[in-house]
Amino acid sequence: MAMAADEIAGLIRASIPDASVEITDLAGDGDHYAAKVVSESFRGISRVKQHQAVYAALGGRMGGVLHALQLTTGVPT
Repeated sequence: MAMAADEIAGLIRASIPDASVEITDLAGDGDHYAAKVVSESFRGISRVKQHQAVYAALGGRMGGVLHALQLTTGVPT
């Protein structure tokens, strides 16, 4: 079963409340998404830790109901 883009964004925002989240369905199939997540809470932490925070927000759905997520993270400019 596929996951809706708004559900992905909601999970991320629930875990990272100040995040600006943009989700793009890459294949139109509800299984392959790109996410751009920008948060002040990412300032001063490595890109790996930023990505880990986003994956943690998804609560283990990666590889299951969410097949693929191209992830870009950063801090506000």
